[in-house]
Amino acid sequence: MNTTQSLHRLEELTHTYLEELQFITLEQLNTSPNEAEWSLGQMYQHLINSALYMQISNINICLNQDQDHNLDENNKGEKTDAGHQVFELGGFPPVRIHVPASPQYTPVNPENKEQLIEGMNNVLVNMKEIEPRLQQFPSMNTVPHPSLGSLNAEEWFSLVEMHYRHHLHQRDRLYEFLNISYK
Repeated sequence: MNTTQSLHRLEELTHTYLEELQFITLEQLNTSPNEAEWSLGQMYQHLINSALYMQISNINICLNQDQDHNLDENNKGEKTDAGHQVFELGGFPPVRIHVPASPQYTPVNPENKEQLIEGMNNVLVNMKEIEPRLQQFPSMNTVPHPSLGSLNAEEWFSLVEMHYRHHLHQRDRLYEFLNISYK
């Protein structure tokens, strides 16, 4: 999938997530099945924060690397086997990924829906601004992902859409728990 297709799919997913917010109360957004699982609101916050502070930040690092600069060892690694698999599949495998709760990783529940709407729209605006610039930069400019290995700007860009799509599974489980039947 090219970056234009990835952006189009991200627009569709964002529209779906935002449309569904209309039918969810703040109480439902902030209710989790148990202490080990996130609420819908935390899932939305995770998507927003991951896109803005990890994926888009790393896209910008790739795009702002000096083309004549000798990249240090951290920025010229390879993808891991998991990284190759994700990009060959065009998405994450449909398995649950559990990261232990921590203040650095566990998102807080939103204070209101507007916070989520603004965050989702902010991600989309950033992605629309970045997409036309991607072809102008060499794919050798990479930034390492904690589990996927070194990714270039286009791969980080595609990862945003893949991540949104992957969390549809979690959304569906939370809808079932909350007895929400929107689709």
